[in-house]
Amino acid sequence: MGISLGPNQYGKSEVRLVTVRREGAVHHLRDLTVSTALRGDLTDTHLTGDNSAVLATDTQKNTVYAFAKQQDVGEIEDFALRLGRRFVRTQEKITSARITIAEHGWDRIPVDGVPHDHAFSRAGGETRTTAVTVRENRAWIVSGVDGLVVLKSTGSEFHGFPRDEYTTLDETDDRILATAVTARWRYQGEGGIDWAGSHREIRRTMLETFATKHSLSLQQTLYSMGEAVLRARPEVAEVRLSLPNKHHFLVDLSPFGLENPGEVFYAADRPYGLIEGSAVRDEAEEPGPAWTGAVL
Repeated sequence: MGISLGPNQYGKSEVRLVTVRREGAVHHLRDLTVSTALRGDLTDTHLTGDNSAVLATDTQKNTVYAFAKQQDVGEIEDFALRLGRRFVRTQEKITSARITIAEHGWDRIPVDGVPHDHAFSRAGGETRTTAVTVRENRAWIVSGVDGLVVLKSTGSEFHGFPRDEYTTLDETDDRILATAVTARWRYQGEGGIDWAGSHREIRRTMLETFATKHSLSLQQTLYSMGEAVLRARPEVAEVRLSLPNKHHFLVDLSPFGLENPGEVFYAADRPYGLIEGSAVRDEAEEPGPAWTGAVL
């Protein structure tokens, strides 16, 4: 029986990085979680323990910190590109690097209505993300958002689904629709893109579509959100979305002699429906390794 080494990678996961840029009394805070993954000719370390081609994961971590000091982090896409290119260009046996970054938002604490110079509060659970893959002279950028929690109290229906002996769910023409959006969008190319502006407008487009699209299913809402982004943003080739259905069930108040015309609900955290899908531009360039995750 023949056995050979399959796809592999290694790196440093979840490097916590907080930077404070000081402009006199005013401080600017950045809070990132950075992960690195390197790929290439790593056969020897796996088969014989020869580590001559292995850039230590501790060195990768230190590079993150050093780069944050040497140059302002800037947009997370640009920071990931700088890191990925460093690893590929300086390590002979490394042919590809994937850098993923999640940015955790902080808001200035208002004092007498004025944002404080150096005191912050965490801006909820939403994070801005990017995953940058560098290979030789080419890069692929997938950015996105995690934990964008949204809800609308009407404008959503669900009916016409198959029924069998195990079906108990009632059809409805008016329900609460809530989800925590995980979205990823693949950029076409890497040059001349206003990363912050693009992220802001994509987020706005998804939110407006969620709010205004009368939904007959969460699947329909998902596709409408992705389609709207592609129509509005020519720099985006593809949008992938994962939407857990955060169920809200009407509470039966009849035992207490009370009517409940869509006013009191039980918010269930699990189990939940998980709706996932994508919208792809017909003429989009090939994704290459853009979506490659844990292993090639």
